[in-house]
Amino acid sequence: MAGPEAIDVTVLKGVGDKLAQRLARLGIHNLQDLLFHLPIRYEDRTRIMPIGQLHVGDAGVVEGEVVSSDVVTGRRRSLQVTLRDNTGFLALRFFHFSAAQQRQLVPGARVRCYGEVRPGRAGLELYHPEYQVNPGPLPTGDQATLTPVYPLTEGVQQPRMRELCRQALAMLDRHPIREWLPASLLQNYQLPEINDALRTLHAPPVSADTTALLEYRHPARHRLVMEELLAHHLSLLKIRAQVQSWQALPLLPGQASLEQQFRDSLAFKLTGAQERVSREIRQDLTQPLPMLRLVQGDVGSGKTVVAALAALQAIEAGTQVALMAPTEILAEQHYLSFREWLAPLGLTPGWLSGKTRSRQRQEVLAGLASGEVPMVIGTHALFQEDVVFQRLALVIIDEQHRFGVHQRLALKQKGASEATVPHQLIMTATPIPRTLAMSAYADLDTSVIDELPPGRQPIETIALPGSRRDEVVERVRRACAEGRQAYWVCTLIEESEAMQCQAAEDTAARLRIELEELRVGLVHGRMKASEKAEVMGAFKDGNLDLLVATTVIEVGVDVPAASLIIIENPERLGLAQLHQLRGRVGRGNRDSYCVLLYNPPLSDNGKARLKVLRESQDGFEIAQRDLEIRGPGEVLGTRQTGLMNFRIADWERDQQWLEEVRGMAPEVMREPERVDALIRRWLGDRIRYGDV
Repeated sequence: MAGPEAIDVTVLKGVGDKLAQRLARLGIHNLQDLLFHLPIRYEDRTRIMPIGQLHVGDAGVVEGEVVSSDVVTGRRRSLQVTLRDNTGFLALRFFHFSAAQQRQLVPGARVRCYGEVRPGRAGLELYHPEYQVNPGPLPTGDQATLTPVYPLTEGVQQPRMRELCRQALAMLDRHPIREWLPASLLQNYQLPEINDALRTLHAPPVSADTTALLEYRHPARHRLVMEELLAHHLSLLKIRAQVQSWQALPLLPGQASLEQQFRDSLAFKLTGAQERVSREIRQDLTQPLPMLRLVQGDVGSGKTVVAALAALQAIEAGTQVALMAPTEILAEQHYLSFREWLAPLGLTPGWLSGKTRSRQRQEVLAGLASGEVPMVIGTHALFQEDVVFQRLALVIIDEQHRFGVHQRLALKQKGASEATVPHQLIMTATPIPRTLAMSAYADLDTSVIDELPPGRQPIETIALPGSRRDEVVERVRRACAEGRQAYWVCTLIEESEAMQCQAAEDTAARLRIELEELRVGLVHGRMKASEKAEVMGAFKDGNLDLLVATTVIEVGVDVPAASLIIIENPERLGLAQLHQLRGRVGRGNRDSYCVLLYNPPLSDNGKARLKVLRESQDGFEIAQRDLEIRGPGEVLGTRQTGLMNFRIADWERDQQWLEEVRGMAPEVMREPERVDALIRRWLGDRIRYGDV
């Protein structure tokens, strides 16, 4: 017997090709999709309200006789129908109406309708109510259910969607959804079977706790939320199992001469946290299974040095390393750092980006293929087919949340041989709350660098309205006169990159006039790589006083003499990004300042974000607050991953289920058929294993 997932929506009465295309916009292709398209609220249409007892704002069912029906003209032409019961009169108003409606709604007709009461020119009115002419009796007993209200798309109205869902529910007896959760699990959590849960959610009895239903506290809601979160968690565990079924080259430490030379060349001593995480990575790299490790660390905690130690272990073992960053400017910063660190060791890293000149690119590609280039640093360009390694054994990925899981897995094809895949070290300076990280990155082991190097300066953060811009300009003038350097960051994050760059250019031009005695530089995403590198180099060398930039400087830029940063329109950015930008200062031995130049009026959300930033310097605390304020999709950057777009669950609202799901996963994982079926049900073909 076919399950609902195998039955196309076109089997339903009234669904032709045109309606099927509209339903597809809602992600509805089969009966199971339709059944998982849940109501966003419910209406009680089980009792008739006397017209005389209605008040503005009431929503309900009324029934009466039409006493007049007229087309009236005014600012807008409308059909005004007056309804009467034995308690009073009510107007129904239709701004969009047909001749057929006029013929239906004539004096003497009996009409039952549902809508929200508003004040109008004729007294109390219902605008465009749903209605029936000459209706039958209201359902009673078990037949009396709350009326669902569904998410819609253009061309699909509520009555049509309700009818389709009613048809789908009626087919559940003959084509039930397969129950894939173990009975013991449902019993432990006192959750209903999946078909019963769906019946309750689409047609709850009048006695149902509607508040619990709408607030996702009802067992029927919990039933589906838990299953969806479990399916996502299992998908990540399956990715982990798949990757760990492959072989990796064990990178056994040699005499550690490269590592020791590197440590001796550093002007500072590693923190205890850096040493601990380095030991964890070193141990992983000696195994014949691929390392899958996420390293979290706050801004300036020294993740890159830890990555360098891992890279040297791989190079000393006679293999190659690839380091990938999401933006060209961050990749360039890594390249400059590694080139400086590796040069005294007699090593030269390669550089690859989408803008690398052809001749230079060919030289790097040839060096990677021959093994002469031990390490390459770049952007997405490292994924390209013509990038071939002789013996790639370690991949380092910075700011993992900007890449999808499948982009990471794609690098397995660049492995040392057909029989092995590279170890993976993933770094992020965007701290993620523990519970969220354990669920969102269940395919990874996690290390945390939770200690800042000595000497990092606290950053005083203040928020000022744009009306005080002149004071801020004077503050920049005084700071630079004292020999300090400053950033001025322009944010137009919701606009196009071209507009962001234009805003930065306009700001730089204005500041050059206002601060004519200062040397003002400009950097943005549309400049050539060589131009950006030149400007950044000039700023780092102290040949510029003020650097105007877009958010391209968010991560990786390290200029110890810069101690003042101005961030325009901070209300447009999330807390994590603001914290990253603020981390560009406080790297030297001077007091450092961050000025948030906002555009009033601020929303409550905007005020909350700026308040958190003023009060805290702790990236993990800021990440937790960011999660509370903006939700997990933004914190994790899951728009890019294509993995976390939930149908029913919500990271923030359903956090209490994350630990539970992690606990129940091992039991379910013992039965591969269940695992595959649950992943297929909730994620479809968004997860691919093996050849990715």
